[in-house]
Amino acid sequence: MVQERHPYAQLARDAVEHFLRDREIITPPSDLPPPPTERWQGVFVSIHTSDGQLRGCIGTLRPMRADIGREIILVALDAALKDPRFPPVDVSELHDLNYTVYVLHPPEPAASPEELDPRLYGVIVHAEDGRRGLLLPDLPEVDTVEQQLRIACMKAGIAPGEAFSMERFRADKYE
Repeated sequence: MVQERHPYAQLARDAVEHFLRDREIITPPSDLPPPPTERWQGVFVSIHTSDGQLRGCIGTLRPMRADIGREIILVALDAALKDPRFPPVDVSELHDLNYTVYVLHPPEPAASPEELDPRLYGVIVHAEDGRRGLLLPDLPEVDTVEQQLRIACMKAGIAPGEAFSMERFRADKYE
């Protein structure tokens, strides 16, 4: 049975597969659904293997393109080819990959950890010197606010006990 994919996740898959096979960047389809909010703030694409291992995840905190289709295409290519944690995806892997697209809503300040919920909100942590780390909401391996903050701080290079500020954001998730 073929699983029905949301058009955003299908677009991410199509962009990566077409680029790896034909070395061309596709054009978004004309019937792509509009973003879930007019004030969308960026897009993340997460790529996992069929057994759940992360294979790439990259995104934008602010829209870099005029339309969400182009944003999804280019972010998907970055996730597949430019995530520094992994070698670029190879055409031989394409059959084993699953794509998730997150459309970010505008962030808002979070004054304390009590204002966070890892199922509902993603988090962005900021150090005074400009370092920042982001963790998406509703990740299966993140159950507590403490885990969420620890991982986001680690991504930012913020040491335990070092001061930081927080923002929270909602994201619509498409698979």
